[in-house]
Amino acid sequence: MTSLNLTGVFPAMSTPFFDDGSIDFDQLAHDAKRLESSGVDGLVPTGSTGESATLSHDEHVEVVECVVGAVKNIPVIAGTGSNSTSEAIALSRRSVGAGADAILLISPYYNKPEPAGMEAHFLAIADAIDIPQIIYNVPSRTGRNIEVKTTKSLASHDNIVGYKAASGDLGFISQVIESTRDEHFDILSGDDELTFPILCLGGSGVISVAANIAPELTSDMVWSTLPGERHNFLHALSLNRKLCPIFRGLFIESNPIPIKEAMHLKYGSPPHLRLPLTRISDSNRQKLLDLLSDLTKLEHTI
Repeated sequence: MTSLNLTGVFPAMSTPFFDDGSIDFDQLAHDAKRLESSGVDGLVPTGSTGESATLSHDEHVEVVECVVGAVKNIPVIAGTGSNSTSEAIALSRRSVGAGADAILLISPYYNKPEPAGMEAHFLAIADAIDIPQIIYNVPSRTGRNIEVKTTKSLASHDNIVGYKAASGDLGFISQVIESTRDEHFDILSGDDELTFPILCLGGSGVISVAANIAPELTSDMVWSTLPGERHNFLHALSLNRKLCPIFRGLFIESNPIPIKEAMHLKYGSPPHLRLPLTRISDSNRQKLLDLLSDLTKLEHTI
């Protein structure tokens, strides 16, 4: 297994669609190149933000191939999770074949396995595929938390190298960090608004929605918080406070509805989503416009 540096900012990419629902691969490649040039540390296509639930397996692989082909010097972490273990293994293998450097695995949704089943699911994938793997805990979408004890056990597997924390519970995330501190195991925030406190607890970075429209500012905040040459705690604290309204605004409706609209408003990219998701309401679009105006002002002052 090749090593993977999970420090910094990893935008959770959206998947651009034409109005007929087909994938706009030219826009997808443009987005990937724009994000790489902004200085982010990796890209995460085909996750929740990428509307993976509505992509066919062939489309999933084509999206990964497109992003891999567009970037030069940063890793691509493909979302390949499923609530079927065999399906997750198959999709992970195909994504690795498409050039993914690592995979992101959401915990099984809907069927809500018990802790023993949760552990067996992730271990089966880790045993089957020799590539860095990140487990993704987002109980608001899956209906089940990955228990701390389960995460600690999984962290001992050589292929399981990270954890995307999106439970919204800082106390719980702190326990995950404490329980895995003796392992080579990175904790990434999965919630932009909680990135700063998670980094302060010992996290290493963020898989970020907001970085799609504010990659430089998100990177500045993260790297100013982390230990190292760029560490500047007071600057990070101030920047986080200014960014939090934007972080919250991007979840004013279900993700990725707001970020797609924000990218449309800021960059002119297509705002189309696949059903059952629909475009943002008029009242919330105006709120996004106001937040983007604030973001522009912030970009000019930092």
